[in-house]
Amino acid sequence: MHEPTRTSTPQTARHSDPIHYPTAVQQPMLLTAELSPGVEIVTLPDGYRTLAYTHPAATPAPAHTVQPIPAWAKTTALLAPTIGGGIAAAGFGISYAVPGLIAMTNALWAAITLIAAGALTPLLLRAGRATGGRGGAPVQHVTQNITASGMFGRASGTLNNR
Repeated sequence: MHEPTRTSTPQTARHSDPIHYPTAVQQPMLLTAELSPGVEIVTLPDGYRTLAYTHPAATPAPAHTVQPIPAWAKTTALLAPTIGGGIAAAGFGISYAVPGLIAMTNALWAAITLIAAGALTPLLLRAGRATGGRGGAPVQHVTQNITASGMFGRASGTLNNR
């Protein structure tokens, strides 16, 4: 078998990629603990390994982070069925109470009418008398004087008609 000859120009392999032959010089190896922060051993595109200052790689933010549910949202979610049930119960109770409420409003209107009629009747009678509705008779005044002597004395009085 024939061994390939080494020349100064690299030979090309398939797809026009150059063939690199290993060098005879061995590079000293450093422990990663001996390196200062921010320094790493990197491999260059041509295959050489060297020390280089590196920037810490920025970690991409996760696409979707799970956030905790706020306390007000939990409270609202727990209160919603309770409030809805209370409103339903109130509607059910009102539907049973409607006939009684209608009867009570009718009774209140009747009471208001009775009070109004009781207050307006004397006013109307006085207005009729003042205009002479009884034939123009004069208004009569009665004066009464009552006297009593002592704490348990007998009272006597006089009436004056004018």
